[in-house]
Amino acid sequence: QHVVKSLNMKIAIVKLSALGDIIHAMVALQFIKQKYLDCQIDWIVEEGFKGILENNPDIDKIHTVNLKKAKQQKSLKLLFKEFSKLRKLPKYDVVIDAQGLIKSAIVARMIPSVKTFGFDKYSLRESFAARFYTNTCHINYDENIIKRNVFVISSALGMPISHNDIISKKPFLFSNGQISPDLPSNNRANIVLIPGASFKSKIYPADQYAQIANELKSQINFIVLWGGEAEKQMAKKICEIAPEVHISNQLTLDELKAFIAQMDLVIGGDTGPTHMAWALNIPSVTLFGSTPGYRNTYITDINQVIESKSKVDPYKIDKNDFSIKTIKTSDIIAKTKELLSLV
Repeated sequence: QHVVKSLNMKIAIVKLSALGDIIHAMVALQFIKQKYLDCQIDWIVEEGFKGILENNPDIDKIHTVNLKKAKQQKSLKLLFKEFSKLRKLPKYDVVIDAQGLIKSAIVARMIPSVKTFGFDKYSLRESFAARFYTNTCHINYDENIIKRNVFVISSALGMPISHNDIISKKPFLFSNGQISPDLPSNNRANIVLIPGASFKSKIYPADQYAQIANELKSQINFIVLWGGEAEKQMAKKICEIAPEVHISNQLTLDELKAFIAQMDLVIGGDTGPTHMAWALNIPSVTLFGSTPGYRNTYITDINQVIESKSKVDPYKIDKNDFSIKTIKTSDIIAKTKELLSLV
């Protein structure tokens, strides 16, 4: 790949949330820095998700906003404070909105820049967002989410990033976090279960996770991760049915990165911690019901998906589609054995 050695381009990427979405855009960073060695890449993100970006050698500065807090508090004062913070940022050669929402487009436009780049109105669910960009590109909204992120960033910078580039990516989450040394086993494969997700129809039932753990407990050490109180209750339910499963402590984002990096396999729904496995080149099985598997993850030899038979419309997710429950534990067990080469 041709390397431009002295292009001091200043780039800002806007991807405010959520965990999985940020990860899906971060993959582009290593390819930008390969092509433009001396460029500066800054990232604008919601305060709560800053941890996923920290310690990444390809990011120069992380700028945080608190739009979520402003919305929760219904505070115009806080909102304007956040906007004025953005206006005071240094001028960039290009600001890229990889999120494609009206709020992220406004954020991108607030930042001083030569050009503001995003998706065109035919590529967005919130098509009005396109009005805030000076330059746009087109890719279908129902296209794979990682391809969309990579495409908007590579189009803005005039550099192709291919499927083979993505497949042969280096791991791109970095951590200073320490994890409890007694959780991973030294003599058995370690599998982490991710029971939580952002909404209920993305959640695989706790008793079915427990069934998988009971079936494979002689060969595998299972650990269940949790974030909030509801997920802690799911973790406890798994352990009631499968007592040999360990429950982790509540982890910071930095600790979470360190933890996933030490696992042999991650099993979970369409949620940030499961997508972290893909980012870290750790094997994973992602379970899909109400969201589209073909769109929301990148399938590789080690990162596999199992989908329910539900027909999913990416333009209109049906949060009452609980078909994830119909995924057979036997299919997950078979996929697990295949990925870990277990007999």
